[in-house]
Parts: sequence; C-alpha cells; structure tokens
Amino acid sequence: MALENDTQAPDFELLNQHGQPVRLSDFRGRKAVALVFFPLAFSGTCTGELCALRDNLALFDDHRVELLGISVDSKFTLRAWAEQEGYDFSLLADFWPHGEIAKEYGVFLTEKGFANRATFLIDESGIIRASFITAPGEARSIEAYRAALELLPVHVG
Repeated sequence: MALENDTQAPDFELLNQHGQPVRLSDFRGRKAVALVFFPLAFSGTCTGELCALRDNLALFDDHRVELLGISVDSKFTLRAWAEQEGYDFSLLADFWPHGEIAKEYGVFLTEKGFANRATFLIDESGIIRASFITAPGEARSIEAYRAALELLPVHVG
C-alpha cells in the first residue's frame, strides 16, 4: 500500500547516476522534491515519461522543486540512459538492497521485481503533499504533475 498524503516521507540516501550520494533530508528547508519512481531504464514507457519531464524541467524549477527519478537499475545503467537521453536531473539507484526505498514507499511490485509508476510530491518540511500512481503500462501525464505541484505550499525563503 502506497504512503498516503500528509504523512512524513521516509528519509533515504541513494547513489545517483554519477555515484554521488543523494539524501532526501538534504532538501529539507530548502526545496520541495518530486520523487518519481519508474520501473526500468531503457523501457519504452519510462523513456517517454522521463523525456517529457526533461522537456518540462522549467515547470519544476518554477515551483522550486527538485526532480528525483528512482528505479531498481544500477547507477551504471542509469548513467548510460541519462547520457543517451540528455536527462539533466538525478536518477537514483534503488539497486541494493533491491527496491528497498520503493518498498518503504509502498510501490514495489514484488512479483515483477521493480517499482510501480508512482510520484510523490514532498514539501520542504518532508511531508507528502500529493501523490499519484498509474496503472501498469500507463504513462503519467505532465498535467498530473502540474496539478500536484499546485498542491505544494508556496516557498517563502
């Protein structure tokens, strides 16, 4: 069962595609975070979704939101994919223990071995303010992100 809105987002530290550690709590008090779980790099639907995010990065910047993609792929796979597609945001490797963070957020599909397509918008205080999950094989729309971003409190700092 996925985590509900208005609950504290579990903190974590994962390596990005460059091998650098990224900790969710490092953004606390500075920026909101869009945590975007996706099944697998190089798959058709995931590539389309992340290319749409890449092409709409200004939407996140305008709301002072850090975009973090997360999958069970290794940092090496994520780096190759990011370089091929020109992703200029962090892709985090929930590689080992396999899918541990996706499990904490309640979006790991045990029978498939990867995360569902799930998005959590986390405010500057670490609270999940909006979330949405699509059916298997169904891409998330930029309109869903726009609507979720509107639910975040306005940054005042």
